[in-house]
Amino acid sequence: MKIKNPYLIDTTLRDGEQAPGVSFTRKEKLQIAELLDKMGIPELEIGTPAMGSDEISDMRAIVNAGFNFKTLAWCRATKNDIDAAIKTGVERVNISFPTSDIHQLAMMKDRKWVLSTMQELVKYASGHFGFIAIGAQDSSRADHHFLADFVWQASACGVQRVRIADTVGILNPFSTASLIRKISRTVPKMELEFHGHNDLGMANANSVAALTSGATAISLTVNGLGERAGNAALEEVIMALELSFGYKHGFNTSSIGPLSALVSKASKRPLPISKPVTGGKALSHESGIHTRFLLSDRNTYQLIAANSIGQEEAEFVYGKHTGRYALRILLERESIFVSEVSVSALLEQVKQIAIAKKQGLSENEVISLARHLFRKNNRIKAL
Repeated sequence: MKIKNPYLIDTTLRDGEQAPGVSFTRKEKLQIAELLDKMGIPELEIGTPAMGSDEISDMRAIVNAGFNFKTLAWCRATKNDIDAAIKTGVERVNISFPTSDIHQLAMMKDRKWVLSTMQELVKYASGHFGFIAIGAQDSSRADHHFLADFVWQASACGVQRVRIADTVGILNPFSTASLIRKISRTVPKMELEFHGHNDLGMANANSVAALTSGATAISLTVNGLGERAGNAALEEVIMALELSFGYKHGFNTSSIGPLSALVSKASKRPLPISKPVTGGKALSHESGIHTRFLLSDRNTYQLIAANSIGQEEAEFVYGKHTGRYALRILLERESIFVSEVSVSALLEQVKQIAIAKKQGLSENEVISLARHLFRKNNRIKAL
């Protein structure tokens, strides 16, 4: 199914900050919000008001900063949480309910309580917010008949959007698609948002599957930051929509690199070196077969143009898999012209050093090694 106008909600400042040990300062929150606004993300879930006065003040600062995105507060299913959200000045509220038997039992609630309390709280919140969303917590493990009834009742109450949450990340793209189709057919006029967790490494794929199956929105975090293994990653899903699905989303992707780096620093969560899109080596190359063609056209072995995500093209890495062609091009760029025998000798040293270090050499390291080797043997013809 073709993706139709997906609506992206960023929850880095709420669900992302729930990652163990993560705590953003107000300044960091505003910086993250600014870059998300620059990117063009239409809605941000900016916090949990029930956490206290500091959280409320931070949220109010974001609301009053004049950003273009819509602001959303996350609440438990209590009147006190809604009252706290009112103090923040947000435009929208998301009220979360336990929909699986296991969550209801843990909270000492039941299905009857969920449905009756939803009616009561939606009516109360309607007097204070122009948009009300309901969260179906742990809906991936909920009874499907009850979940459908929950969504139908939400629609009857005047709820504008229901969040289908894969709270423990148990879904796969096929089960996600099946679940979303069932719910959207039961209540076709309800906006469905999918919220995926990454416990089994499928949050990104599940989010896209939801969009192809009837969901109108997905909620994501920068770098996939979040509890346990995290959430679906905003930057990865955006690039997948563009490059894998050919969807013209209109987001300013040049903010992706700076935003990913900022969240990594603020959360003190270094990015895995091979993380898709924004990992330190995600756009790096060493293989001689690859680099030979990359020198003439980056598209041969690289899907993402570095400047499209606000990055600079990475230098080639020189090591065990480097070929003579890439090495010669590097030398000639530095006006070092030597014989093929000399290039082969240098290549052998590069490989030996890289293998010993278990790490590739940078361009500067290779040039330094070349100058030392060729001066020693009087092989440099021009410098």
